[in-house]
Amino acid sequence: MFCCGWGGNQFTPLLIMYRDAAGYSVLTVDAFLGAYVVGLVPALLTVGALSDRFGRRPVMMAGTVASLLASGLLALGETGPVPIFLGRFVTGVAVAVAMAVGSTWVKELSDPPHDPDAGPGTGARRAALALTVGFGLGAGVAGVLAQWGPWPMVLPYVVHVALTVGVLLVLPRCVETRGPGRAGRLAVPAVRHPRFRRVVLPMAPWVFGSSGVAYAIMPQVVGDRLGSWGLAYSTLLTVCTLGAGALVQPIAKRLDRVTDARAVIVSMIAMSTGLALSVVAASVRSPWLALAAAIVLGSAYGIAVVSGLLEIQRLARPDELAGLTGVYYALAYVGFLLPAALAVLSKLAGYPVLLSGLVLIALAGTAVIARSSRSHLPGSSLPASSAGNAGITSVVSNSTERSETALGRSPNASRQSR
Repeated sequence: MFCCGWGGNQFTPLLIMYRDAAGYSVLTVDAFLGAYVVGLVPALLTVGALSDRFGRRPVMMAGTVASLLASGLLALGETGPVPIFLGRFVTGVAVAVAMAVGSTWVKELSDPPHDPDAGPGTGARRAALALTVGFGLGAGVAGVLAQWGPWPMVLPYVVHVALTVGVLLVLPRCVETRGPGRAGRLAVPAVRHPRFRRVVLPMAPWVFGSSGVAYAIMPQVVGDRLGSWGLAYSTLLTVCTLGAGALVQPIAKRLDRVTDARAVIVSMIAMSTGLALSVVAASVRSPWLALAAAIVLGSAYGIAVVSGLLEIQRLARPDELAGLTGVYYALAYVGFLLPAALAVLSKLAGYPVLLSGLVLIALAGTAVIARSSRSHLPGSSLPASSAGNAGITSVVSNSTERSETALGRSPNASRQSR
């Protein structure tokens, strides 16, 4: 997952290089980003079913190999745009595998009997951290090498290829959690759950929407203040955004509660705050304020991605988890299109106005989530006010059944006598 995340984001700080040094038009560079999404979204909706049928390990290995091949194609970018388009498409497929299959596999490996000492939510935090650190380091190393290293259009990808080859030597020895031969299905009934629609759905696009504002829009709005440091500054924003996201993820796990959507609400409040800072940064065109906005938005991203994973892991049955994870990340990547949408709308209004509109939309989403925070909790059909007691009752009931079974009694018979 770390390697696929590295490969997925190493291209982001290099956009300025392809536009200025390689001479590609702004439209072509935007199309490079679009090719990534074209590969990613369909794969997110299908690779979960493939891993259910063939196992987590072979699909994750195929995704990691795809990430390696994608870097090989991108390293040929000086020969023309076609290898870049293909490389970005394959990169999207690889990241989709890491998100949908990798997150599910890590969650399963973090549960008994594989890891009996791991606490609740550990799998979601581990999976999110692996991707976030990969995203951040991939962008950071690639940006530094492109700014100051030799062969700027080749060397960043060579580093990723070498790293991924090393990981592929270890991956075949990892423990499988789902054997081949089981039926895989594309349908994911859990997406119709009211809590998914009213808590996860309003938040999901902001997961990568926040990142897009931080390291795609902010460098543009302060670009006239950067001079020849544009590439270095873009790299700094990317690393700080994702670094903040990685550092805050342990806090996100502590914020999570099974009785409400507190962690999701906190992420949306932080999102609105970061967007408000971005409005001020765009108005005064301050690189320092843009950096502060990026850090706040990165923190919001870190809380959002973990809290969303925890919500869907409570909603999904074991045979739906990979599919629902894919749907969640597909919705999250809708936000990745936000910079392109704002670029089109910037012909009608300036970035301060457009970003102010995003603040209002984020606040409206926060209100929707807060209104449904205690409703439709997984595993309980009780009203929201009884949700906390429902969890306690369930634990006591399960403990009683285990005790009766150990004594040779039938739990069903005991229920009837009671």
